[in-house]
Amino acid sequence: MSSLQAPSAVVMVRPHHFRSNPETKGDNAFQTLATTSAQATSAQALAEFDGAVETLRGAGVTVHVFDDTTTETPDSVFPNNWFSTHAGGHVAVYPMYAENRRKERRWDVIELLKRDYRVQDVIDYSGLEQDGLSLEGTGAMVLDHIGRIAYTVKSNRADPVLLERFCTHFNFEPMVFEAKDDAGRDVYHTNVLMGIGTEYALICLGMIVDPVRRAEVSARLEETGRRVIDLTPEQISSFAGNALELTGRSRLLALSATALQALRPDQTSIIEQSAELLPLTIPTIETAGGSVRCMLAGIHLSPRERKTA
Repeated sequence: MSSLQAPSAVVMVRPHHFRSNPETKGDNAFQTLATTSAQATSAQALAEFDGAVETLRGAGVTVHVFDDTTTETPDSVFPNNWFSTHAGGHVAVYPMYAENRRKERRWDVIELLKRDYRVQDVIDYSGLEQDGLSLEGTGAMVLDHIGRIAYTVKSNRADPVLLERFCTHFNFEPMVFEAKDDAGRDVYHTNVLMGIGTEYALICLGMIVDPVRRAEVSARLEETGRRVIDLTPEQISSFAGNALELTGRSRLLALSATALQALRPDQTSIIEQSAELLPLTIPTIETAGGSVRCMLAGIHLSPRERKTA
């Protein structure tokens, strides 16, 4: 059941002052305006977050929760953009595009990883923000941890030079492509377009602009032994691609209730041959332009053995 692709532990950040981020609304077409007051919206998001943690833990996933009490980090609930972890004890820290997102980085998270897991090195790319470079972690890249491929949509959130540097350091093959939505807008993060499980891949192939590249991406996924579940743009708008495979008491696909409702029975049937569907109800959090996958920073590290007295 265990899989390199499906971590058994995650980091999540509880947002105490949740709101949509004005600095990212320009290129994040998934953001919508909340219909309640700021105080009510924040309270709803907090309740959704706690419910998601309870559901994940109930399914056997280890969840490390950090509280964010500042008002300066509206997207802190999406920690997968500023760090990632990798088998063999490797951690990456990333440069962020929006200035207020740079404040999300917190070294107490890294210290927890060092304390509870075997961390060999931390490669910190964040200083490259001063050069105008950004690579927003597993939002900008959807990583095939088994096939060692970094699927990446061209955007201002994924600098090509920094992507090459990451792939060299972490032994991934970059697979870059251009993607647009039905309105002709650039897709800002790869993980809204696709998600990769152990035996299947969720992706909207129709949003990949170049038909030759589209065929290459599909073929590459199939070459790694995965069944390709081709999503529609409407399903992408419901965050059906923004899902993360995890290992709990069984193999799981964590996704939002909105995403699950958008999937067809033939699509869920393919997933259920490999993983149990685990929907999380987070409609308020989704107004910020991210969904379940964005909330989960997977821990692909070996846990340390607990010392007993």
